Amino acid sequence: MEKISKWVIDPAHSEVSFKVKHMMISTVTGHFEKFDATIETENDEFENATLSVEIGIDSINTKNKDRDGHLMSDDFFKADEYPKMTFISKSFAKDKIIGDLTIRDVTKEVVLDVDFNGIAVDPYGQTKAGFEIRGSINRKDFNLTWSAVTEAGNVVVSDQVKMVIDAQFIKQA
Repeated sequence: MEKISKWVIDPAHSEVSFKVKHMMISTVTGHFEKFDATIETENDEFENATLSVEIGIDSINTKNKDRDGHLMSDDFFKADEYPKMTFISKSFAKDKIIGDLTIRDVTKEVVLDVDFNGIAVDPYGQTKAGFEIRGSINRKDFNLTWSAVTEAGNVVVSDQVKMVIDAQFIKQA
């Protein structure tokens, strides 16, 4: 049996963001500033690796304090009661990760697209691996159900949320 390698997220070179249509005419991008992630794998191709992610809801940043406050309220994340969002992989292949995403008190299986960008050694001798992870969820599946309609009949916030994660991991000795 091969040795299990552990990789931890490099937050200085990683970003967890989301995009959602606003009024169906523009896109708002937000970020989570606090997150932690680890990968355990038996090989450098990350086939059948295990990915575990934890995101701090109170670190949401959409460049608008009022909107961030609304997103943390009961209308959306209810951050005081559910301070973390988690993802635990069940299957990890070169181009897909399948796992359980938990937001609030709801856990659902999601499929995410993955680009594995390879492994490199940085100038300090650390071995790093890079990934681009993309996916889409329906926010209402996770009890993020707040909705409003403008006078013109436009939905204020789309149900579809695009997830965009750029992640660099550091191999642990």
